[in-house]
Amino acid sequence: MDDEVDRLVAAWRRERPDLDVDPMEVLSRVSRLSRHLDLARREAFADHDLETWEFDVLSALRRSGEPYQLSPGQLLRETLVTSGTMTNRIDRLAARGFVERLPDPVDRRGVQVRLTSTGRAAVDAALEALLERERQLLASLGGDDTGHLVALLRGLLLPFDVSK
Repeated sequence: MDDEVDRLVAAWRRERPDLDVDPMEVLSRVSRLSRHLDLARREAFADHDLETWEFDVLSALRRSGEPYQLSPGQLLRETLVTSGTMTNRIDRLAARGFVERLPDPVDRRGVQVRLTSTGRAAVDAALEALLERERQLLASLGGDDTGHLVALLRGLLLPFDVSK
């Protein structure tokens, strides 16, 4: 059974037989799956009145373990945004009651951002909804296929992660 990528690749092979379009077989599918995952994420978070960026910050705090707090610098590294963007995000999350700023006990000039119980409830509920949607995206794969796909994708991503 052909998918849209099969049709695109066949067209490129017909139009440009001089090129090896084999990478499209994999990466065009990864790109299309990425779009479906992005949509599933946005829907899961919207069901819980969260934006994707809000989930990213809240989940970084939640994953940090008790007391669920990080410095703004640590949040920058976890979410890969600029300091100005992070300041704005922390302000907006604080206004919603999802996080609070606390003085840094080690650096008087610094602050710590702590997840509130309201923020924890929001991120936990959104995570559960996200995982359900992700299970639906993977439903056509069996357990062995999923494990094999994990290993293959890890192999593709590792060179990018090591460079950080």
